[in-house]
Amino acid sequence: MFNAFERLIAFRYLRARRQEGFISVVAWFSLLGIMLGVATLIIVMSVMNGFREQLLSRIVGVNGHVEVLSPGRPLGNFKKLAQTVRSLDGVVAVTPVVQGQVLASTKFHAAGALVRGLTYEDFQERPILKNSLLAGSLDDFKRGRGVLVGTRFARRFGLELGSMVKLISPQGTNTAMGPVPRVKTFRVSGFFRVGMSEYDSNFIYMPLKIAQIFFRHKNTVSKLEVITNNPDKADVFQKIIDEGIRPLARAMSWQQVNSSFFEALRVERNVMFLILSLIIIVAAFNIISSQVMLVHDKGKGIAILRTMGATRLMVLRIFFMTGASVGILGTMMGSTLGLLFTFNIEAIRQFLQTLLSTELFPAEIYFLSRMPSKVDNFEVILVIIMALVLSLLASIYPAWKAARMEPVEALRYE
Repeated sequence: MFNAFERLIAFRYLRARRQEGFISVVAWFSLLGIMLGVATLIIVMSVMNGFREQLLSRIVGVNGHVEVLSPGRPLGNFKKLAQTVRSLDGVVAVTPVVQGQVLASTKFHAAGALVRGLTYEDFQERPILKNSLLAGSLDDFKRGRGVLVGTRFARRFGLELGSMVKLISPQGTNTAMGPVPRVKTFRVSGFFRVGMSEYDSNFIYMPLKIAQIFFRHKNTVSKLEVITNNPDKADVFQKIIDEGIRPLARAMSWQQVNSSFFEALRVERNVMFLILSLIIIVAAFNIISSQVMLVHDKGKGIAILRTMGATRLMVLRIFFMTGASVGILGTMMGSTLGLLFTFNIEAIRQFLQTLLSTELFPAEIYFLSRMPSKVDNFEVILVIIMALVLSLLASIYPAWKAARMEPVEALRYE
């Protein structure tokens, strides 16, 4: 498409002389703008994808794909309902859960917490829970004694293995003096770390039978958590399960339970993409300005080329190549920088935290304990294509202006 002569002239024009220093500076800023825009887009989109994947894996892994519950009251006859749900195709496991809010108290601290009661077998069947145990053992949990607390919960309350924690349930016992809260002290038999701040800071796991007694769920549970073979199709399973259990209970998928949260993530992701795309657009306008100045400065050169036999198309291709080279080089450098940063983002975060002596990614604010990232090949290709198209479009007008220049007009006052 471009012959050797055109490439020679184009790259000669890219190497600015001293009197063309300002044009060169604008071209370099254009290249840096495209490079930073592409790199930033790749990094931000990868981090947003990582956030969604990590949050989804933890939310779905801890809470199940579909919940079966009876709004406003405990779920009775849950064993029969569990058998009905287990018989459906695609259902992997059904877990009875007793769940309730409590006030957790030690001599160091007191705060609200969420107790989840489930059997030892069901705890073992959840890989995210089974693999999260960092200290202690499940022996006491298996025997129906002891509770498991998150690492951040233990740090906040000053707990160690074997420590005692007092749990106060608002569902009290009615007496002649009025309702009295239920209070019981439990021994901490293990610490877990799921990797999501909300769970590690507030969740307490308790054996199912003990939780039924503590929350006064005699032969009832709070809900059934259903694990399916495809969490992305939880809405489909929810409709099938709902049809099979009504009017005794109702089913809700994880998309319904967390709809506002994931919708907010989706909107934020799209807005970030649009805002950061403006960096590339601004850089593309810089290409136009630098190329227009280059065409104006090279007016005599263009006239000489035309008088030597160069066609308008050759001139157009020469100046198109100079502008496109800036965009292509900036895109290549930006994509390389973005991918390198993304693949090492956690190491970079740790280095900056050590260097600045401050926490750059507070888990209490961002939910996760590590900076996540996931590179989506399609999105990377989309960003590269967008940057290249904008750069090439920005090179068309200056090249067309150079091709339209008449030699007589360019040399009139020389």
